[in-house]
Amino acid sequence: MRLSSRLAGLVAGLLLTTGVALPVRAEVPVQSYEVVRAYPHDTGAFTEGLFFHDGDLYESTGLYPSFIRKVDLETGRVERQRDLPTIYFGEGMTTLNEKLYSLTWRNHIGFIWKLDDFSPLGGFSYPGEGWALTTDGRRLIMSDGTDQLRFLDPETLAETGRVSITADGRPLDQINELEWIDGEIFANIWQDNRIARIDPETGVVKAFIDLTGLVPKGANLDPNDDVLNGIAWDAAGKRLFVTGKRWPQLFEIKLR
Repeated sequence: MRLSSRLAGLVAGLLLTTGVALPVRAEVPVQSYEVVRAYPHDTGAFTEGLFFHDGDLYESTGLYPSFIRKVDLETGRVERQRDLPTIYFGEGMTTLNEKLYSLTWRNHIGFIWKLDDFSPLGGFSYPGEGWALTTDGRRLIMSDGTDQLRFLDPETLAETGRVSITADGRPLDQINELEWIDGEIFANIWQDNRIARIDPETGVVKAFIDLTGLVPKGANLDPNDDVLNGIAWDAAGKRLFVTGKRWPQLFEIKLR
């Protein structure tokens, strides 16, 4: 690839004045997608967390009351649900070792449930807001809505590290729903129609997936609230699902 004459001149100037060639920034690439199939989605579900496990979809919601539920993917039928006490605004969730972990928005409290029946196992606390949760199979990975992702020990729930998210060298905040997919973190960005693909070691956004064309039209959605949010990965079937808050459909998509 050849540098433009202007860019080449800038680089040459940097070399003359500093003796060091500074890295040249490149815009984060944008991926396209195709829709494989659409599934029904409850328009009353203000989606905050989403994951796929053993053939079923699990979803957590916000607003009051908030709930966690197990859903049949094909029909959208709710197979199990547990409402949170009405003082809690539910947020993201994930599963690890047959436990379900869920967050609340501004209560600084998370819950631990048995995955098979949603019976309570305990809770934990954290500073700041709770937005999203996923796992790499060893650690819990949490977003608080800033440009920071926290790593938590699943047994003690203590924070064990952080990474700062950057896109083209600049901090990227509003990191929302998370999903671990083949060694990367896929993340919704609040009120943005893009999903970020994040390197978990460096925090660098490797690519964006622009899903603007997927947003339902004419569905009486609030453009400020009923936004793209919810990513689920079927690791066995290699299927990627996405949806939004109060969207009428959940989509299986394939990245190009």
